[in-house]
Amino acid sequence: MLDYKSIIIKRYALGLSYKELAEEFSASKSGINDFIRAFERCEKLSYPLPEGITNYAIYELVYGHEPGTNRRNDSYEQPDFPTIFKQMNERKNMTLVYLWSRYQKDCIAKAAKPYQYRQFCELYGRWCRENCETLHIQAVIGQKMEVDFAGKTFELIDKLTGEITTIVVFVAVLPYSQYIYAEGMVSSCEPQWIEVNNHALAYFGGVPTIVVCDNCKQAVSANKDWIDPDLNKDYAAWADHNHTVILPAKVRKPKWKSSVENAVGILEKGFFHDLEENRYFSLEQFNKDLWEKLDALNHENFKKKDYSRYDQWLEERSELLPLPAVPYEYMERRTAKVSADFHVRFDNAYYSVDKAYLHKSVLIAASATTVNIYSMKGKLIVSWRRASRRGEWLTDPAHLPESYKQMSEWNATYFTRKAMTVGPNTVKVIEHILRSREHEVQTYRLCIGILNYTKKYSKLALEDCCKLAIDTNHISYSFIKNSIAAVAEEIGSAGFNTKLNEERNKGAFVMSPHAGDIDRLLSKSSKLAGEVRDEEA
Repeated sequence: MLDYKSIIIKRYALGLSYKELAEEFSASKSGINDFIRAFERCEKLSYPLPEGITNYAIYELVYGHEPGTNRRNDSYEQPDFPTIFKQMNERKNMTLVYLWSRYQKDCIAKAAKPYQYRQFCELYGRWCRENCETLHIQAVIGQKMEVDFAGKTFELIDKLTGEITTIVVFVAVLPYSQYIYAEGMVSSCEPQWIEVNNHALAYFGGVPTIVVCDNCKQAVSANKDWIDPDLNKDYAAWADHNHTVILPAKVRKPKWKSSVENAVGILEKGFFHDLEENRYFSLEQFNKDLWEKLDALNHENFKKKDYSRYDQWLEERSELLPLPAVPYEYMERRTAKVSADFHVRFDNAYYSVDKAYLHKSVLIAASATTVNIYSMKGKLIVSWRRASRRGEWLTDPAHLPESYKQMSEWNATYFTRKAMTVGPNTVKVIEHILRSREHEVQTYRLCIGILNYTKKYSKLALEDCCKLAIDTNHISYSFIKNSIAAVAEEIGSAGFNTKLNEERNKGAFVMSPHAGDIDRLLSKSSKLAGEVRDEEA
């Protein structure tokens, strides 16, 4: 409400003009003029004013009704402000200009008199003040960073295939300075989420005390009552590493992160339209264009102010916490069981664990360069470099017992005996596999994998496949895996482990590992031939 009492006194006692009054009270010249004219027409009030009269009483006497009652002017079509308010809050990128344009068209169709846009906005603002409770939260310098995803997405086109991938835009803002950071992403999974949050902190040059985020799954697991939300473990670890605190906004309460919502609106109603007109074949080019326009926005002065977001940020930067020496690195987490070969498998590679944890469950936390293995109680057992290729074995001999053959059912003798029940070619393959690694224990999974093919295929099929591997000098688990199906098909029904073949497979006897040696077989053949010749003679 204007200070009507002071306006009247300075107009009649000091003789200030309408223009001077408008400048002093930050009001429009026409508004001051309208009030003075209404005051002069008022029969119940004149200058000098009665002692102790208030601005509220002056307004009521001059205009004939209480402030805020919004006396209806029947000559104008009244807008449906509840519906307008609902659409402004529920429909993305809705503006008062658009709703006023629709209201004006409806009035023309009904031959009614519409309010002009300025009056429409003033009446809507008055309706909101009278009907809506609002809370203004004063931003504190260096206190908060708000993060969210923009609703608008873009297309990334593959140069070779023409396949279209969606680019999602991450947005972060410092509420005090309104300094904005944004970055395009083709994946919004946890590793990329952690990465863009690191980039935002680097861009702002420090760490705020609080980070306010939306309730996306990358940040929050559950937020039922807002008081005690369940944070994503990786994002919580990121906050601990940066010495900040995560405070998720209330579910479906955008006003709790109003600064980033406003920043998203500025981007979507601004230069996002320019980016949308371009075709992008690389994420790097998209982000380059995005950052150029974002830099211009941050350096542009606020409306009716002589400073910019960048100027405000220069002040706020000194109040932020220092960045950590090393950015937080996303950790993949898995639970695994230590196998009989004293290794755990992670991301198609194998890592040895101390013999004390044989057959026990362990926790794996892996970054891009390191694999840490913990006990279920959280004690670090061993730290390995991350394997650089599929199938790589990383083994510490100290993890293996001196007599590990006695501690495990799996050993060279065990697999050789199993291979003897199949045939001599299978024995040769298994013996070759057992010698193919620096540590014999590293081959046990390969051996068990080969021998387990007798569950689906017959022993005849596996024996023929092993013979093919020997003849072609491709003795490996991969060759057996890729060839045995074709070998079994060529044999026919006898190549598969049907019920009939299962019965045939039973009763196999264990032969000496040297029973199939070529010299032994030739000697035996010569001996039999000699016996035949002696009988004929």
